[in-house]
Amino acid sequence: VLVTVVRTAQQAKTVRFLHVAFDTTGDSFLAGDHHGNIYVFDISRNRFRLVQKTGQACTALAFSLRRTTEFLVALADYTIKCFDKDTKQLVSWMRGHEGAVSSISVHSSGRYAISTSSDTAQLWDLDTFQRKRKLNIKQSVGIQRVFFLPLSNTILSCFSDDSIFAWESDTLFCKYQLPVPDCGPKLSYKAFAVTRDGKSLAAGGRSNLLHLWCLDSKQLVRVIQMPTQVRTVRQLEFLPDSFDGGASQTLGVLSQDGVMRFINIHTCKLLFHMGSHDDAITTVAVSPNGRHVVAIMDNGSINVYSVQSLTQELNKPPPSQVAVVSGGEADQDLSNLKVKVRSEVVQRPAKSSGRRTQVKILRPPPGSTAEDKENELPAGLNKKRLVALLKAFGEYPAKYRMFVWRSLLCLPENHAAYSSLTDKGLHSAYLTLNDKYPIKSHKLQRGLQRVLSALAHWAAIFGEVEYLPLVAFPFVKLFQNNPMLCFEVVATVIVNWCQHWFEYFPNPPLNILSMAENVLAHHDKEVLQHLMDCGITSQLYVWPLLETLFSEVLTRDEWLRLFDNVFSNHPSFLLMACVAYITCCREPLLLCSQKQDFEYFFHHRNNLDVGAMIKEAYRLIGSTPPDIHPRTMLSDFIPLTKGQYPVFNYYPEFIVEYQSREREKIRLQEIEYLRERQEVSALRADFVRRQAEEEAYYAQQELLQKAEEQRRNILAQEEEKLTQQREKLAAMKRELKVKELQLLDATRRRFLKHQQDLRASQIQGLDQEISRKMDLRERETAAAVQDLEVRQMELEAQRRRLEQHLLKEQERTGREVEEEVEMRMRRAERGEESYTELLHNTETNMQALEESLAEACQLGLESDWQREVAERLQQVDAEQERKRERLAELHRQTLAEEERLADTVKDVAGRKWDEVMSTRAQLQEQRQPLSSADTDGQRQTRRRSPCSTRGRPHRPGATAAVYVGPAFRTSSATSPKQAGTNTVCLNSSSPSESTSTNC
Repeated sequence: VLVTVVRTAQQAKTVRFLHVAFDTTGDSFLAGDHHGNIYVFDISRNRFRLVQKTGQACTALAFSLRRTTEFLVALADYTIKCFDKDTKQLVSWMRGHEGAVSSISVHSSGRYAISTSSDTAQLWDLDTFQRKRKLNIKQSVGIQRVFFLPLSNTILSCFSDDSIFAWESDTLFCKYQLPVPDCGPKLSYKAFAVTRDGKSLAAGGRSNLLHLWCLDSKQLVRVIQMPTQVRTVRQLEFLPDSFDGGASQTLGVLSQDGVMRFINIHTCKLLFHMGSHDDAITTVAVSPNGRHVVAIMDNGSINVYSVQSLTQELNKPPPSQVAVVSGGEADQDLSNLKVKVRSEVVQRPAKSSGRRTQVKILRPPPGSTAEDKENELPAGLNKKRLVALLKAFGEYPAKYRMFVWRSLLCLPENHAAYSSLTDKGLHSAYLTLNDKYPIKSHKLQRGLQRVLSALAHWAAIFGEVEYLPLVAFPFVKLFQNNPMLCFEVVATVIVNWCQHWFEYFPNPPLNILSMAENVLAHHDKEVLQHLMDCGITSQLYVWPLLETLFSEVLTRDEWLRLFDNVFSNHPSFLLMACVAYITCCREPLLLCSQKQDFEYFFHHRNNLDVGAMIKEAYRLIGSTPPDIHPRTMLSDFIPLTKGQYPVFNYYPEFIVEYQSREREKIRLQEIEYLRERQEVSALRADFVRRQAEEEAYYAQQELLQKAEEQRRNILAQEEEKLTQQREKLAAMKRELKVKELQLLDATRRRFLKHQQDLRASQIQGLDQEISRKMDLRERETAAAVQDLEVRQMELEAQRRRLEQHLLKEQERTGREVEEEVEMRMRRAERGEESYTELLHNTETNMQALEESLAEACQLGLESDWQREVAERLQQVDAEQERKRERLAELHRQTLAEEERLADTVKDVAGRKWDEVMSTRAQLQEQRQPLSSADTDGQRQTRRRSPCSTRGRPHRPGATAAVYVGPAFRTSSATSPKQAGTNTVCLNSSSPSESTSTNC
């Protein structure tokens, strides 16, 4: 046990830890306690810190996201939250589960996650934090676990009925179903584990049996029976190994007794165990690199175990070739471990004795030399064998390259010393590194800054070297997940392969460039002469390759192949590689003549066979004379010291210190200048603000004064206008009264004149009508006399026949005349009554008109009165016109009736024509005054009606009866007399002739 973590609260009460989860590097892990606090523990730096307070207990954790600073927490309220451990901010909040989330599985790319509860499983996109898919099942079948398979897009779902399905994560297409044994006890799977290569699956449940499937063949390949102490399997975890290629062979089984037993799934041997009955384990988490195991104990504490210490006894070779068998308790436990492989129905124990691993002890022969000891590397590797392997294949296996490099460079892994450097923070020389070297990946940017800052804190010159980021960047990109190893690799490269680089600082290493130039002059004088003829020095064709370590001219794979050979040889190999690069590219170099062409050539990738270049470098090493060979001038490889890093002072300290002092002085001056500039800017801003406020104040005061003067002028003008309007209104009132009086006077005069003219015109018209009718009657009478004389003879013959008829007609005509006379008398009486009433109404209207005119004069409403008077006059004129037309129509009807009656009388009583004509003349004379009176009354009414209609409505019946009364009275007085005198007897010729009545 490396460390035990106990969380205590007030009154020394222990707070239980519930869940743990490692990050992708395996150096840090998260832990959540019962109070909802989330801690991050850094095993490599032996530190921890509180990163979040959720306020409620967590049910699952995940720390292997694509963004390494983010982690997922499943809480007791059925939600999942994503936090950032550095900023401690909430990144996202995912809802959708209706039950507690039991597990969270993250895809190997870190972009997707699957959260599992008892009733559903949901697939999340961690870039957008949106739910992509949801797995719903029947209520009768519960979900045990759903998780991603490593290195694939396959999702494995395990249900409570022991069925296991594999799904495609993109389409959710069911790929296959794993077979479950039909016979034997039902396991009720609860725990699952998958190897890192995703090829093997182990499952266990309520039994001491474990099922092992091969996911490539989709077959159950092994049934492993645990010891009798194991009744229920709580958790399964494969223990990764750096050299197994992901096919883990060690399986940890946590049982109900709180003991986790680690077994080999092939040999079925019990390797070691953790925990005990007194110190039981609740749950465990294994780091991805297989170095540590974190266990939550039954008492709520956390134990961190070192796998290397647990397996140390197993990795030791046996002390002798003879194995001693003892009957201890461990042997008794191993005897209970059985392997059962299901094949059809038969099950048999596996022959583990034949597959037992043989451990060999490699001991040096008695005659071993010091050179052999030098070739021995850490982790049991031999440098000579590695070089032979490298020359045979041209490069180291990609899977083991980093491990081989660490062994070749003999990295000390000084965690404490590296932590002391990183604790100093970022160096001032690299605070603005992103401005000069912008990198798209923020992770790489921060890693490069940390490594360069650690180098600058290690040696002062590395804060002044401008090309150091170019040297360190390739290694930062390779070891971005382990910054300590990256720092030690770069430091080892600087100490060994960058010897004498800094002696001429700040100039390029002329001594190193001269070595390369001497080698080039010995092996290819033509190329060197061409370069010299073009004015190209070694600073242009060697230094660009060295200061970038070939990273600009080679691809990633080519660069890795080259440095496999660089790290496996003497430090002079790097210079030989530069010369080999030039000689291999001699043809295109001989074609270049401009300086720009050479600069482009040595800063960009070219068409080059790296294998040929490496062979050329080995040839140059073997064929270069000792007097110019760089091996004689460069020291052999010296690894970094353990515990503390060596002192690096191979540079002109006075120049570096002078530059450091000058830079610090300039930095302080810049800070002082920026401070003074900020103060001046603040003073200037304050002055400008005050000046603006003062100008705004004076401008506002000026505007207020102008506004006040303007308002006063407006008030004076308005008062003057109001006075003028009052004077105009008084003058208008006076003028209106005068005009009203004048109008009344003119209206009276005009009305009287109009009546006089109307009477004169009516009299004149009547005279003309009488004279015309008299002439017409005279002509008619003369013609009638002639006709009568002609018809006298005929009438004489008809006289006798008509006498009898006339007697009857006389009686009838008499009755009709009497009725008509009575009717006219009644009409005349009604006319007289209406005239009296009209006269009374006219007087009333005149009085109301005078009152209205007086009120109009007082109010000064001349315009309204004139308009209303005009409208009333128009209405009266229209009404009088309609009445005149009606009167004329009645007059025409009366004349037509009279003519018809006269014709009848002529036909019937021709002999009395003179009397009839005289009677008609009298009737016409009587009606003419009536017509003239009607016309005068209408005109007088039209003149008076506009005044009377202002206060009351217009009455056509009363207006039509004005000045008609006397005529009706005359007519009614004379009508009885006419009725009596118009009865004419036509029997003068003979007593027997009949009489005629004319009305």
